[in-house]
Amino acid sequence: MARVRSQEYDEKQASILDQAAKLFARNGFARTSISELSKECNASKAWIYHYYESKEAILYRILDRHMRELVEALIIEPAAGGTPEAHLGTLVERLLKVYEDADDTHRVLLGDLHILPPDQRDSIRGMERQIVRIFADAIAATAPHLAGQPELLKPVTMSLFGMLNWHYTWFKEGGPLSRGDYARLTTQLFLNGVKAVD
Repeated sequence: MARVRSQEYDEKQASILDQAAKLFARNGFARTSISELSKECNASKAWIYHYYESKEAILYRILDRHMRELVEALIIEPAAGGTPEAHLGTLVERLLKVYEDADDTHRVLLGDLHILPPDQRDSIRGMERQIVRIFADAIAATAPHLAGQPELLKPVTMSLFGMLNWHYTWFKEGGPLSRGDYARLTTQLFLNGVKAVD
């Protein structure tokens, strides 16, 4: 019978991923060593290797964990009686909520995805495409004239991601705008423009 992993084991794995994401985001994957990671974790290299077989395995788990959390947060049915606009607003809020504690991971995703081997890269990109489809469907529901125009719907969808995916470069926790405020602002800006797209 297979032995069930303890919660402590999972917590230690997660702690390694969190510390590695900080280092990869700050220094880059290539310039971060397992020795540096072990120092950050106050542990030995052997301890790190007990949980992950390689630095590349750590990178994959960082990105896989992040993408799965995003997909899980975004697979929701529109609220009964709600409007398509409200549904899109909920998706934006949920996306930014996942991003709340994941700025380092987001930087790693944008900067180091290409390092993964093709099968792992394809797995991450498959989840990215799933997220794009979720948003594209929600956008098409708010602007049905775009539903039959994929040549417009995709750029419109990616423009929304442009507003959301780069907010970490300027957004400050505790500033005059909360993440919830920014989610509502982005949704309003987007919706007031998307219906005019032709």
